[in-house]
Amino acid sequence: MKQYATGMAWGEGPRWHHGALWLSDTQGGRLWTDHDGSWKATELDSPSNGLWFLPDGRLTAAMVHEKRIGAWTGERFTTYADLSALATGPLGDLVGDPQGNLYVDDVGFAAHAGEPPRPGRLLRVATDGSATVVAEDVEFPNGLAFIDNGRTLVLAETAAQRLTAFTVDSDGMLGDRRLYADIAGLVGADARPDGIWATPHGVWVATTAGHAVALVRDNTLITAIDTDSAFPIACCSDGENRLFVTLADTGGRPLFEALAAKAVETTVAVVELTTAEETP
Repeated sequence: MKQYATGMAWGEGPRWHHGALWLSDTQGGRLWTDHDGSWKATELDSPSNGLWFLPDGRLTAAMVHEKRIGAWTGERFTTYADLSALATGPLGDLVGDPQGNLYVDDVGFAAHAGEPPRPGRLLRVATDGSATVVAEDVEFPNGLAFIDNGRTLVLAETAAQRLTAFTVDSDGMLGDRRLYADIAGLVGADARPDGIWATPHGVWVATTAGHAVALVRDNTLITAIDTDSAFPIACCSDGENRLFVTLADTGGRPLFEALAAKAVETTVAVVELTTAEETP
């Protein structure tokens, strides 16, 4: 792993678009990118979380505390879809299909505010901005990714330490819920999936306290990259052979203790992948 960028408190939702990396700093309240050639942040009034580029090139974001999907103007996130009547908790990760429909985590409870855990949901935002609940009773929904040419949606359930797959119906609804990968069993008892990224070879998973980013497919571990003491938060690829991973450094403190004390620093690392690293 080589260092790509620094400066974030907690880096979520990394996305590569037109030769540049974008990511949300949920703890720092900034949007980071190097689209103009240098790594810079824009201060936000309210933090973004998951990011996704629509087919028309617009950047959208799950606004963590505002229960809305925002659209980036270059200076701020205007409202793309208002989810206040539907969402029950903070918004998490975000992914879109080729038609421009978005899928977003409704986490269900605000852990940072001390709320007790309760099941979350997945919401689908259609191209006209209307929203529908497409999955209930998911345990801390997190990373989202499409596989099988969009026929399957994979969800990271952080609290359950697993990836769950859903069949995407013709109307965009989700069914046939099933286990895609037992992350605790494959990577280790402390592994809790956060951000994920799909490739033709499988799904990359940032395992936070598992201290590894792992490539899995159909409940099989293909490969794992050790991150030493760093906590891998999220990941994405550039569509070729580079994998970007956001890594949190707590200075040796337990993760939640460091987060509460605002003593976490995040960097972006890049891994040059070989064919052997992505195939069994």
